[in-house]
Amino acid sequence: MEKPVLVVMAAGMGSRYGGLKQMDPMDGKGHAILDFSVYDAMQAGFEKVIFIIKEENEAVFKECVGNRIAGRMQVAYAFQRLSALPAGFEVPAGREKPFGTGHAVLCCKDQINGPFAVINADDFYGRHAFRMIYEYLSRPKRADTYQYVMIGYILENTLTENGYVARGVCRIDETGHLAEIHERTHIERRGDETAYTEDGGASWVTIPKGSTVSMNMWGFEQNLLEELEKRFPEFLREHLAKNPLKCEFFLPSAVQQLMQEGKAKVTVLTSQDRWYGVTYQEDKETVKRAIAEMKREGSYPEELWQ
Repeated sequence: MEKPVLVVMAAGMGSRYGGLKQMDPMDGKGHAILDFSVYDAMQAGFEKVIFIIKEENEAVFKECVGNRIAGRMQVAYAFQRLSALPAGFEVPAGREKPFGTGHAVLCCKDQINGPFAVINADDFYGRHAFRMIYEYLSRPKRADTYQYVMIGYILENTLTENGYVARGVCRIDETGHLAEIHERTHIERRGDETAYTEDGGASWVTIPKGSTVSMNMWGFEQNLLEELEKRFPEFLREHLAKNPLKCEFFLPSAVQQLMQEGKAKVTVLTSQDRWYGVTYQEDKETVKRAIAEMKREGSYPEELWQ
């Protein structure tokens, strides 16, 4: 059995943040959030990381992040190109936004030969999460259904005080498997409650306290890549005509389809840790303070990659 590899989605534009937040230093040593995530993954047992980036950012990404990690782990790169579309499809005129997380993972299809974990570059997940996911991916799986895993977080532990966030809101069945996941792209605190809107704020739906949400920390078998390759053209046929500039092929949506078809079961392992991330510039100081405190407690060395 191939050892699990880590896939880091780092091609997002960071439009709400205002820059390439994947490379923004969060301490005095120049470490970005993804440095801490990859370090935690290495401590958990991962030996190889694949960074999904924009091709035009390759040189600066390697200089700021990739090259220093390469001394301790195997590092590979995949490019999320807008032009990486199935035969018969073209990039809509004026489109700049990447085609979403499902498309991002599909872009590294030729570099994966076994189980793999997927994370966002700009989310701090916590070491316990990487240990759980590596252990799960390292076990033999049943052959009758796809056996995937998701690290879930408690909704209230994943919010920012500085605006809205996107989360996959989950329902978990009595066996500990994911029953449903719905991508909500605009979630925010509203007084004592948390709610989402899908119509620009004209109406709001309250999300129950303590709900489990996805932070895009997934563990998959290689078969997911074949499924994404089949489903991406179907998505484009349905959505390009409706929303050519902004439609996105979400990874959780593809997983939801596989569950509905009875092809996949997703075990949910819940983390009690608080999420840290930089959706907005104002989030940066919160993350920096949290990392400084973790260093004082001895959770991380001053230099991660020496």
